[in-house]
Amino acid sequence: MKIKVVMLESGKEAYVAEIDNLLGSMQRTVGGLVEAVYPFEAQVCIVCNEEGKIIGLPLNRALRDENGHIYEIIAGTAFICNCSGEDFGSLS
Repeated sequence: MKIKVVMLESGKEAYVAEIDNLLGSMQRTVGGLVEAVYPFEAQVCIVCNEEGKIIGLPLNRALRDENGHIYEIIAGTAFICNCSGEDFGSLS
């Protein structure tokens, strides 16, 4: 089964993509161990490589607080998906 996500690649504009809703496919997409980050109030998350910065993947997107200050940077390819259930799901 595929899910619709917003793909985030370093140096590129975000775009809509479909990926397989399988752990192995998600690991290939992010280039390693998957980690879900929850910076939004909505029930969506950013799925990224857990070791992205440690292994030197290119910096991708900055996460900012309500004052616009950077508190984290996602490294490597990541995607945004629905996190309202037990499993990652499609965005509408």
